Amino acid sequence: MSCQDCKMFCYQCQETAKGTGCTVQGVCGKTPEVASMQDLLIYVTKGLSAVATALRAEGKTVEKDINHLVTVNLFTTITNANFDKEVIVTKIKETLAAKEALIGKLDDASSLPAAAVWNAGEAEFEAKAVSDEVGVLATENEDIRSLKELITYGLKGLAAYSKHANALMQDNEDIDVFIQSALAQILDENMSAEDLVDLTLETGKFGVDGMALLDGANTGAYGNPEITSVNIGVGTNPGILVSGHDLKDLEQLLEQTSGTGVDVYTHSEMLPAHYYPAFKKYPHFVGNYGNAWWKQKEEFATFNGPILMTTNCIVPPADSYKDRLWTTGAAGYPGCRHIDGEYGTVKDFSAIIEQAKTCQAPTEIETGSIVGGFAHEQVFALADKVVDAVKSGAIRKFVVMAGCDGRMKSRDYYTEFAKKLPEDVIILTAGCAKYKYNKLALGDIGGIPRVLDAGQCNDSYSLALIALKLKEVFELDDINDLPLAFNIAWYEQKAVIVLLALLYLGVKNIHLGPTLPGFLSPNVANILVENFGIGGITNVDDDIKLLIG
Repeated sequence: MSCQDCKMFCYQCQETAKGTGCTVQGVCGKTPEVASMQDLLIYVTKGLSAVATALRAEGKTVEKDINHLVTVNLFTTITNANFDKEVIVTKIKETLAAKEALIGKLDDASSLPAAAVWNAGEAEFEAKAVSDEVGVLATENEDIRSLKELITYGLKGLAAYSKHANALMQDNEDIDVFIQSALAQILDENMSAEDLVDLTLETGKFGVDGMALLDGANTGAYGNPEITSVNIGVGTNPGILVSGHDLKDLEQLLEQTSGTGVDVYTHSEMLPAHYYPAFKKYPHFVGNYGNAWWKQKEEFATFNGPILMTTNCIVPPADSYKDRLWTTGAAGYPGCRHIDGEYGTVKDFSAIIEQAKTCQAPTEIETGSIVGGFAHEQVFALADKVVDAVKSGAIRKFVVMAGCDGRMKSRDYYTEFAKKLPEDVIILTAGCAKYKYNKLALGDIGGIPRVLDAGQCNDSYSLALIALKLKEVFELDDINDLPLAFNIAWYEQKAVIVLLALLYLGVKNIHLGPTLPGFLSPNVANILVENFGIGGITNVDDDIKLLIG
């Protein structure tokens, strides 16, 4: 692939231009300048990881703050997370400084790769970022590039899980060691396609571990999610709308808004916070406002109060609410106020609360409620009922319709697919893909709702545990013998690590849509098809016949 006239090149998300790569500006709104700095941040993070891996090989200790730096750097570059060039430049400087300090501890630095030894001042960042050594296209061989990017995007998703667990003071050093080792291996020009396929599956293995770490962190802090009816209307008080995935940020905001007359609402991926018992003690935690992340321009305008973006899913804001959009953690947007707070600290949300007090209450855009909270422990509690329904024929099949939502008209496919599913089929979901069908009133089967919402994309681990539990209950040798189909919508890198985790667990015949990833070369796509049965989507009627029968 030649991109001599490109202003940038990025193809890490599903909506990448023409399905092949954004070359002028990101469909997400990312500018070429931001894209190049993100590329450089990944490059120097790989370099830091190579040094850290070399230190461990010498039997030396790598401090936890290095692990957290690598994790946050990866998370900062995922789709729709941070659009602020200056923030990214600062992270590059921090990473170079950390790397140089670690190199000084090495007994032998002679075998370090170029990314590990490169160091320069900010004046040289731009030239380096657009050089042949940095960025996706630095790898010439299309198939090697495809596998390296598949692994890199999986590592970004894994870093997202780790970062959320870190916020709750939970770490798994084995995961951190793997992330850094994998980043170092990606720099190795002698890695063969076979080596990279093996590393891809190993990434999936640690993806399972990362999801387990986060699940334990969330449930340990806030309890196991339980069946909950969530209000989608509004109250009469001014409010703060919270989006993203960071439950610790939400907890601190709820504590600091208590008794202030300011209500708190969730948006998009934060909806599942309502399912956790610990959050039900806050009477001013009113409900969920709006739908999937991509509708935020219209929904943030009508909310009237301030919006807090705790992680990714930022759409470049309209002027009508830009002064009400706040970011925290790894999220950032130029011109929007940012609330600082390091790992393990209490953040100060007083400024956003004061702004909320000056705003009108949210404008009502819908009424009623939606039901969720079907994470693994809740479904396990229903296991006997579910098994009886399957054995009696009341439930014919389960279909996993998890993953992401997005702006493309073709995603209406998932709404139509849900509508046309036979009434004896249950949908298992997690992530914002559910906004395509969680308000369709699809009914229940003997009291079991036909849409079982396990939560965020962060809660995809529940879907894996549910599948493994069903395999055990039905005494099956192979998870693929379950009455279970996978029709998953993907958008960004957390969906990539979920896919790799499922492949590691042995799940086959997963269908991905609305398009297959642009970063899969034809040969790599064939490997996934031949070894794992990965497929795309066609049309609703034919796919229902194929997946459901």
